Amino acid sequence: MSYSRADNSGFSTWWWTIDRLALSAMIALIGIGLVLACAASPAATGGPLTAGDFRYAAKQIAFAAIAAGLLGAASSLSLRQVKIFGGIAFAGALLGSALVLVFGTSVLGARRWIDFGVMTLQPSEFLKPGFAIVAAAILADQSRSLERFSKPLITTALVVPALVILILQPDYGQAFLLLALWGSLLFFAGIDLLWVWILAGVGSTLAGLAYLLVPHVHHRVQQYFSADDTGYQTGLALKAFEHGGLTGVGPGAGTIKYRLPDAHSDFIFAVAGEEFGLVLCGAIAALFCFLAIRLLLRSASMRDRFSQFASAALAMVVALQAFINMGVAVRLLPAKGMTLPFISYGGSSLFAVALTMGLALAISRQRPHVAFQNKSVFGLAGVRA
Repeated sequence: MSYSRADNSGFSTWWWTIDRLALSAMIALIGIGLVLACAASPAATGGPLTAGDFRYAAKQIAFAAIAAGLLGAASSLSLRQVKIFGGIAFAGALLGSALVLVFGTSVLGARRWIDFGVMTLQPSEFLKPGFAIVAAAILADQSRSLERFSKPLITTALVVPALVILILQPDYGQAFLLLALWGSLLFFAGIDLLWVWILAGVGSTLAGLAYLLVPHVHHRVQQYFSADDTGYQTGLALKAFEHGGLTGVGPGAGTIKYRLPDAHSDFIFAVAGEEFGLVLCGAIAALFCFLAIRLLLRSASMRDRFSQFASAALAMVVALQAFINMGVAVRLLPAKGMTLPFISYGGSSLFAVALTMGLALAISRQRPHVAFQNKSVFGLAGVRA
Protein backbone atom coordinates (compact mmCIF):
# COMPACT_ATOMS: atom_id res chain seq x y z
CA MET A 1 0.00 0.00 0.00
CA SER A 2 1.38 3.40 -0.99
CA TYR A 3 0.37 6.90 0.01
CA SER A 4 0.56 9.96 -2.22
CA ARG A 5 1.74 13.33 -0.94
CA ALA A 6 -1.51 14.72 -2.33
CA ASP A 7 -3.48 12.51 0.06
CA ASN A 8 -4.74 14.71 2.90
CA SER A 9 -5.83 11.89 5.21
CA GLY A 10 -4.51 11.87 8.75
CA PHE A 11 -2.26 8.85 8.30
CA SER A 12 -0.85 10.09 5.00
CA THR A 13 -0.05 13.49 6.50
CA TRP A 14 1.63 11.79 9.46
CA TRP A 15 3.61 9.45 7.19
CA TRP A 16 5.01 12.20 4.97
CA THR A 17 5.93 14.54 7.81
CA ILE A 18 7.43 12.04 10.28
CA ASP A 19 11.15 11.24 10.39
CA ARG A 20 10.85 7.77 8.89
CA LEU A 21 14.53 6.91 9.32
CA ALA A 22 14.44 7.64 13.06
CA LEU A 23 11.15 5.72 13.34
CA SER A 24 12.75 2.74 11.57
CA ALA A 25 15.64 2.76 14.05
CA MET A 26 13.18 2.74 16.96
CA ILE A 27 11.22 -0.16 15.48
CA ALA A 28 14.47 -2.06 14.93
CA LEU A 29 15.45 -1.57 18.58
CA ILE A 30 12.04 -2.77 19.76
CA GLY A 31 12.40 -5.85 17.54
CA ILE A 32 15.85 -6.58 18.95
CA GLY A 33 14.41 -6.19 22.44
CA LEU A 34 11.77 -8.83 21.75
CA VAL A 35 14.38 -11.27 20.44
CA LEU A 36 16.53 -10.72 23.52
CA ALA A 37 13.48 -11.04 25.80
CA CYS A 38 12.97 -14.53 24.37
CA ALA A 39 16.66 -15.28 24.99
CA ALA A 40 16.72 -13.94 28.56
CA SER A 41 13.32 -15.11 29.81
CA PRO A 42 14.36 -18.73 30.52
CA ALA A 43 17.33 -17.43 32.54
CA ALA A 44 15.15 -14.99 34.51
CA THR A 45 12.51 -17.62 35.32
CA GLY A 46 14.79 -20.63 35.76
CA GLY A 47 18.40 -21.40 36.53
CA PRO A 48 21.37 -23.58 35.52
CA LEU A 49 19.62 -26.70 36.82
CA THR A 50 15.97 -25.68 36.58
CA ALA A 51 13.89 -25.17 33.47
CA GLY A 52 12.72 -21.66 32.77
CA ASP A 53 9.83 -20.46 30.67
CA PHE A 54 8.95 -17.58 28.36
CA ARG A 55 6.51 -15.70 30.59
CA TYR A 56 8.67 -12.56 30.53
CA ALA A 57 8.93 -12.76 26.77
CA ALA A 58 5.15 -13.04 26.46
CA LYS A 59 4.68 -10.02 28.73
CA GLN A 60 7.28 -8.06 26.80
CA ILE A 61 5.46 -8.75 23.53
CA ALA A 62 2.28 -7.31 25.09
CA PHE A 63 4.25 -4.34 26.44
CA ALA A 64 5.81 -3.77 23.01
CA ALA A 65 2.38 -3.70 21.34
CA ILE A 66 1.19 -1.05 23.81
CA ALA A 67 4.46 0.87 23.43
CA ALA A 68 4.09 0.88 19.64
CA GLY A 69 0.64 2.42 20.06
CA LEU A 70 2.01 5.04 22.46
CA LEU A 71 4.86 5.82 20.07
CA GLY A 72 2.46 6.30 17.17
CA ALA A 73 -0.03 8.34 19.18
CA ALA A 74 2.62 10.61 20.69
CA SER A 75 4.28 11.19 17.32
CA SER A 76 0.99 12.42 15.84
CA LEU A 77 0.54 15.24 18.37
CA SER A 78 0.70 18.89 17.35
CA LEU A 79 3.13 21.23 19.11
CA ARG A 80 0.28 22.63 21.16
CA GLN A 81 -0.78 19.14 22.22
CA VAL A 82 2.83 18.19 23.00
CA LYS A 83 3.10 21.09 25.44
CA ILE A 84 -0.20 20.25 27.13
CA PHE A 85 0.71 16.57 27.37
CA GLY A 86 4.18 17.40 28.73
CA GLY A 87 2.71 19.48 31.53
CA ILE A 88 0.21 16.78 32.47
CA ALA A 89 2.86 14.03 32.25
CA PHE A 90 5.31 15.88 34.50
CA ALA A 91 2.66 16.73 37.11
CA GLY A 92 1.33 13.16 37.08
CA ALA A 93 4.80 11.61 37.28
CA LEU A 94 5.80 13.93 40.13
CA LEU A 95 2.65 13.07 42.08
CA GLY A 96 3.04 9.36 41.34
CA SER A 97 6.69 9.40 42.41
CA ALA A 98 5.69 11.05 45.69
CA LEU A 99 2.92 8.51 46.30
CA VAL A 100 5.44 5.71 45.74
CA LEU A 101 7.19 6.78 48.95
CA VAL A 102 3.99 5.96 50.88
CA PHE A 103 2.21 3.24 48.91
CA GLY A 104 5.01 1.86 46.75
CA THR A 105 6.40 -1.64 46.70
CA SER A 106 9.79 -2.00 48.38
CA VAL A 107 12.39 -4.02 46.47
CA LEU A 108 15.90 -4.40 47.92
CA GLY A 109 15.38 -1.36 50.14
CA ALA A 110 14.13 0.95 47.38
CA ARG A 111 10.57 2.20 46.83
CA ARG A 112 10.16 2.98 43.15
CA TRP A 113 7.18 0.97 41.94
CA ILE A 114 3.41 0.86 42.37
CA ASP A 115 2.00 -2.65 42.10
CA PHE A 116 -1.19 -2.86 40.02
CA GLY A 117 -1.35 -6.65 40.11
CA VAL A 118 -0.93 -7.35 36.40
CA MET A 119 2.17 -5.16 36.28
CA THR A 120 4.22 -2.72 38.34
CA LEU A 121 4.62 0.89 37.26
CA GLN A 122 7.58 3.16 37.97
CA PRO A 123 6.25 6.76 37.79
CA SER A 124 9.72 8.30 37.91
CA GLU A 125 10.39 6.98 34.39
CA PHE A 126 7.93 9.55 33.06
CA LEU A 127 9.52 12.51 34.85
CA LYS A 128 12.17 12.90 32.15
CA PRO A 129 9.97 13.42 29.06
CA GLY A 130 7.51 15.54 31.04
CA PHE A 131 10.22 17.77 32.47
CA ALA A 132 11.95 18.08 29.08
CA ILE A 133 8.77 19.47 27.51
CA VAL A 134 7.86 21.81 30.38
CA ALA A 135 11.37 23.18 30.85
CA ALA A 136 11.86 23.63 27.10
CA ALA A 137 8.58 25.59 26.91
CA ILE A 138 9.70 27.84 29.77
CA LEU A 139 13.19 28.46 28.42
CA ALA A 140 11.89 29.11 24.90
CA ASP A 141 9.12 31.47 26.00
CA GLN A 142 9.59 34.94 24.53
CA SER A 143 6.42 36.55 25.81
CA ARG A 144 6.19 39.29 28.40
CA SER A 145 4.64 36.97 30.98
CA LEU A 146 8.06 35.80 32.18
CA GLU A 147 10.07 38.98 31.75
CA ARG A 148 10.27 39.64 35.50
CA PHE A 149 11.34 36.10 36.35
CA SER A 150 14.56 34.19 35.77
CA LYS A 151 13.74 31.25 33.51
CA PRO A 152 16.58 29.07 34.89
CA LEU A 153 15.23 29.71 38.39
CA ILE A 154 11.75 28.63 37.35
CA THR A 155 13.13 25.36 35.96
CA THR A 156 15.12 24.98 39.20
CA ALA A 157 11.88 25.25 41.19
CA LEU A 158 10.46 22.43 39.07
CA VAL A 159 13.44 20.07 39.11
CA VAL A 160 14.40 20.31 42.80
CA PRO A 161 11.24 18.61 44.18
CA ALA A 162 11.64 15.83 41.63
CA LEU A 163 15.30 15.33 42.59
CA VAL A 164 14.43 15.24 46.29
CA ILE A 165 11.75 12.59 45.73
CA LEU A 166 14.11 10.47 43.61
CA ILE A 167 16.82 10.62 46.26
CA LEU A 168 14.32 9.61 48.95
CA GLN A 169 13.19 6.52 47.00
CA PRO A 170 16.28 6.17 46.52
CA ASP A 171 16.91 6.21 42.76
CA TYR A 172 20.23 7.90 42.09
CA GLY A 173 20.30 6.79 38.46
CA GLN A 174 17.06 8.57 37.59
CA ALA A 175 18.17 11.59 39.65
CA PHE A 176 21.41 11.77 37.67
CA LEU A 177 19.56 11.54 34.35
CA LEU A 178 17.10 14.24 35.37
CA LEU A 179 19.95 16.48 36.53
CA ALA A 180 21.79 15.88 33.24
CA LEU A 181 18.61 16.64 31.31
CA TRP A 182 18.16 19.91 33.21
CA GLY A 183 21.76 20.90 32.59
CA SER A 184 21.49 20.09 28.89
CA LEU A 185 18.38 22.23 28.50
CA LEU A 186 20.07 25.18 30.21
CA PHE A 187 23.10 24.68 27.96
CA PHE A 188 20.93 24.62 24.84
CA ALA A 189 19.27 27.84 26.03
CA GLY A 190 22.65 29.57 26.33
CA ILE A 191 22.89 30.09 30.09
CA ASP A 192 25.42 32.39 31.76
CA LEU A 193 28.72 30.98 32.97
CA LEU A 194 27.50 31.37 36.56
CA TRP A 195 24.86 28.69 35.97
CA VAL A 196 27.51 26.35 34.57
CA TRP A 197 29.42 26.61 37.85
CA ILE A 198 26.22 26.18 39.85
CA LEU A 199 25.30 23.02 37.94
CA ALA A 200 28.82 21.63 38.26
CA GLY A 201 28.79 22.36 41.99
CA VAL A 202 25.38 20.78 42.55
CA GLY A 203 26.30 17.68 40.57
CA SER A 204 29.67 17.27 42.29
CA THR A 205 28.13 17.80 45.72
CA LEU A 206 25.40 15.23 45.17
CA ALA A 207 27.90 12.72 43.80
CA GLY A 208 30.25 13.28 46.73
CA LEU A 209 27.47 12.96 49.30
CA ALA A 210 26.21 9.77 47.67
CA TYR A 211 29.73 8.33 47.78
CA LEU A 212 30.25 9.27 51.43
CA LEU A 213 26.81 8.54 52.86
CA VAL A 214 25.32 5.71 50.78
CA PRO A 215 27.09 2.38 51.44
CA HIS A 216 26.19 0.62 48.19
CA VAL A 217 27.26 3.64 46.11
CA HIS A 218 30.56 3.76 47.99
CA HIS A 219 31.04 0.02 47.45
CA ARG A 220 30.32 0.16 43.72
CA VAL A 221 32.69 3.07 43.13
CA GLN A 222 35.43 1.36 45.12
CA GLN A 223 34.78 -1.84 43.23
CA TYR A 224 35.01 -0.03 39.90
CA PHE A 225 38.47 1.33 40.67
CA SER A 226 39.68 -1.98 42.09
CA ALA A 227 42.06 -3.94 39.87
CA ASP A 228 41.14 -7.27 41.48
CA ASP A 229 37.41 -7.08 42.25
CA THR A 230 35.23 -6.58 39.17
CA GLY A 231 32.01 -7.34 41.04
CA TYR A 232 29.75 -10.35 40.70
CA GLN A 233 27.35 -9.01 38.06
CA THR A 234 29.92 -7.12 36.03
CA GLY A 235 32.32 -10.05 36.19
CA LEU A 236 29.70 -12.42 34.81
CA ALA A 237 28.75 -9.87 32.13
CA LEU A 238 32.36 -9.68 30.97
CA LYS A 239 32.51 -13.48 30.85
CA ALA A 240 29.34 -13.49 28.76
CA PHE A 241 30.93 -11.14 26.22
CA GLU A 242 34.07 -13.27 26.17
CA HIS A 243 32.02 -16.43 25.70
CA GLY A 244 30.06 -14.92 22.83
CA GLY A 245 33.02 -13.59 20.92
CA LEU A 246 32.39 -12.10 17.49
CA THR A 247 29.24 -13.94 16.40
CA GLY A 248 27.91 -15.43 19.65
CA VAL A 249 27.14 -18.98 20.70
CA GLY A 250 23.71 -18.93 19.07
CA PRO A 251 20.14 -18.15 20.14
CA GLY A 252 19.22 -19.97 23.33
CA ALA A 253 22.69 -21.52 23.69
CA GLY A 254 24.00 -19.11 26.29
CA THR A 255 24.94 -20.53 29.69
CA ILE A 256 26.38 -17.63 31.66
CA LYS A 257 23.04 -15.80 31.47
CA TYR A 258 21.57 -18.35 33.91
CA ARG A 259 23.92 -17.10 36.63
CA LEU A 260 23.65 -13.42 35.76
CA PRO A 261 21.21 -11.47 37.99
CA ASP A 262 18.87 -9.13 36.09
CA ALA A 263 19.82 -10.76 32.79
CA HIS A 264 16.45 -9.74 31.35
CA SER A 265 16.66 -6.09 32.42
CA ASP A 266 19.79 -4.24 33.54
CA PHE A 267 22.26 -6.70 31.96
CA ILE A 268 20.39 -7.72 28.83
CA PHE A 269 23.25 -6.25 26.78
CA ALA A 270 25.43 -9.07 28.14
CA VAL A 271 22.87 -11.63 26.93
CA ALA A 272 23.11 -10.06 23.48
CA GLY A 273 26.89 -10.38 23.66
CA GLU A 274 26.86 -14.02 24.70
CA GLU A 275 24.28 -15.35 22.26
CA PHE A 276 24.72 -13.01 19.30
CA GLY A 277 28.23 -11.70 19.83
CA LEU A 278 29.91 -8.44 19.00
CA VAL A 279 27.89 -8.23 15.79
CA LEU A 280 24.58 -7.57 17.55
CA CYS A 281 26.15 -5.46 20.30
CA GLY A 282 27.74 -3.27 17.64
CA ALA A 283 24.42 -3.03 15.79
CA ILE A 284 22.62 -1.94 18.98
CA ALA A 285 25.23 0.72 19.72
CA ALA A 286 25.13 1.91 16.10
CA LEU A 287 21.33 2.20 16.16
CA PHE A 288 21.42 4.33 19.31
CA CYS A 289 24.18 6.52 17.85
CA PHE A 290 22.25 6.95 14.61
CA LEU A 291 19.03 7.74 16.45
CA ALA A 292 20.65 10.33 18.71
CA ILE A 293 22.57 12.06 15.91
CA ARG A 294 19.57 12.01 13.59
CA LEU A 295 17.28 13.64 16.18
CA LEU A 296 19.92 16.17 17.21
CA LEU A 297 20.44 17.21 13.59
CA ARG A 298 16.69 17.47 13.09
CA SER A 299 16.40 19.61 16.23
CA ALA A 300 19.09 21.95 14.92
CA SER A 301 17.05 22.53 11.76
CA MET A 302 13.88 23.44 13.65
CA ARG A 303 12.76 27.06 13.27
CA ASP A 304 11.40 27.70 16.76
CA ARG A 305 13.31 27.57 20.02
CA PHE A 306 10.92 25.23 21.81
CA SER A 307 11.28 22.54 19.14
CA GLN A 308 15.05 22.90 19.18
CA PHE A 309 15.34 22.62 22.96
CA ALA A 310 12.78 19.88 23.53
CA SER A 311 13.78 17.60 20.64
CA ALA A 312 17.49 17.80 21.50
CA ALA A 313 16.83 17.17 25.21
CA LEU A 314 14.62 14.13 24.54
CA ALA A 315 17.23 12.65 22.20
CA MET A 316 20.03 13.30 24.65
CA VAL A 317 18.40 11.67 27.68
CA VAL A 318 17.65 8.39 25.83
CA ALA A 319 21.15 8.30 24.34
CA LEU A 320 22.73 8.95 27.75
CA GLN A 321 20.68 6.20 29.40
CA ALA A 322 21.70 3.74 26.67
CA PHE A 323 25.36 4.72 27.05
CA ILE A 324 25.24 4.22 30.83
CA ASN A 325 23.60 0.79 30.55
CA MET A 326 26.05 -0.46 27.93
CA GLY A 327 28.98 1.18 29.72
CA VAL A 328 28.15 -0.64 32.96
CA ALA A 329 27.85 -3.98 31.14
CA VAL A 330 31.37 -3.69 29.70
CA ARG A 331 32.78 -2.07 32.90
CA LEU A 332 33.40 1.35 31.43
CA LEU A 333 31.28 2.76 34.27
CA PRO A 334 30.53 1.75 37.88
CA ALA A 335 27.62 -0.64 38.32
CA LYS A 336 24.25 1.11 38.29
CA GLY A 337 20.82 -0.40 37.87
CA MET A 338 19.52 1.24 34.69
CA THR A 339 17.55 -0.25 31.83
CA LEU A 340 18.56 -0.27 28.17
CA PRO A 341 15.94 1.82 26.30
CA PHE A 342 13.60 -0.16 24.02
CA ILE A 343 15.37 -3.43 24.87
CA SER A 344 15.33 -4.20 28.61
CA TYR A 345 12.32 -6.02 30.02
CA GLY A 346 9.70 -3.91 31.76
CA GLY A 347 6.55 -2.04 30.92
CA SER A 348 7.46 1.24 32.66
CA SER A 349 10.77 1.56 30.88
CA LEU A 350 9.37 0.63 27.47
CA PHE A 351 6.29 2.87 27.79
CA ALA A 352 8.38 5.84 28.98
CA VAL A 353 10.96 5.58 26.20
CA ALA A 354 8.19 5.10 23.61
CA LEU A 355 6.53 8.30 24.83
CA THR A 356 9.88 10.09 24.91
CA MET A 357 10.77 9.18 21.36
CA GLY A 358 7.19 9.66 20.17
CA LEU A 359 7.27 13.22 21.48
CA ALA A 360 10.64 13.77 19.81
CA LEU A 361 9.18 12.57 16.50
CA ALA A 362 6.15 14.82 16.94
CA ILE A 363 8.30 17.87 17.61
CA SER A 364 10.67 17.19 14.70
CA ARG A 365 7.95 16.60 12.12
CA GLN A 366 8.23 18.64 8.91
CA ARG A 367 5.58 21.31 9.20
CA PRO A 368 4.80 23.88 6.53
CA HIS A 369 4.46 26.66 9.10
CA VAL A 370 5.33 27.07 12.75
CA ALA A 371 4.29 30.26 14.47
CA PHE A 372 7.06 32.04 16.30
CA GLN A 373 5.05 34.08 18.77
CA ASN A 374 4.24 32.46 22.10
CA LYS A 375 1.61 34.34 24.11
CA SER A 376 2.05 32.26 27.24
CA VAL A 377 4.64 30.07 28.88
CA PHE A 378 3.29 26.96 27.15
CA GLY A 379 2.57 28.71 23.86
CA LEU A 380 -0.99 27.43 23.82
CA ALA A 381 -2.08 30.45 21.82
CA GLY A 382 -0.24 31.21 18.61
CA VAL A 383 1.04 27.74 17.75
CA ARG A 384 -1.01 26.00 15.11
CA ALA A 385 0.66 22.77 14.10
